[in-house]
Amino acid sequence: MHKNEIALILFIKNARPGHVKSRLAATLGPEKALAIYEALVEHIRQVIQLIKITKYIYYSEVIEPEDAWDPNQFSKRLQQGPDLGTRMKNAFTEILACHKGAILIGSDIPGITSSILDSASVALTDHDLVIGGTEDGGYYLIGLREPAPGLFDGMTWSTETVFEETIRRAQELGLTWYELPPLVDIDYEEDWIKHGWDLE
Repeated sequence: MHKNEIALILFIKNARPGHVKSRLAATLGPEKALAIYEALVEHIRQVIQLIKITKYIYYSEVIEPEDAWDPNQFSKRLQQGPDLGTRMKNAFTEILACHKGAILIGSDIPGITSSILDSASVALTDHDLVIGGTEDGGYYLIGLREPAPGLFDGMTWSTETVFEETIRRAQELGLTWYELPPLVDIDYEEDWIKHGWDLE
């Protein structure tokens, strides 16, 4: 079967107070955390809507047909699985069945740019894995040419060793990889302030 070009997968959460950015909500309250999350999602929408790549948006709970994401530009799907690792693994398996590569990102990285995404796409043409780490030890982007369940199964998420453990597993699997520049993700109030965005 002929596979199409590299695709972009975006994971987002359905935006409801108390269901997004729980660590931000702990200090700022659920309404402020929701507003910040919505600002981050809008930022990533602006970044990726003009990129010429097939785009899939995966919702956490329910597909929202009438939101700001144009269904003519974004194929809307639902995350499947009880935890983040399973959901990412399943999304890759689904998309890589019809694409020669896929890049998956989340929506809480204000520093992501179209040039970073372009670099990831180019790197994926001759590497098995492309990954961009965050300053807290996780990663903001992961790209694959073939499904690699071993990168996701049994991973302890939201820890400072996720990036390091992913690279270790990639080595064990014999994968080649390319590292993108590290970025800051927004988990805590100080992350938001550090990035210089307005809290009001």
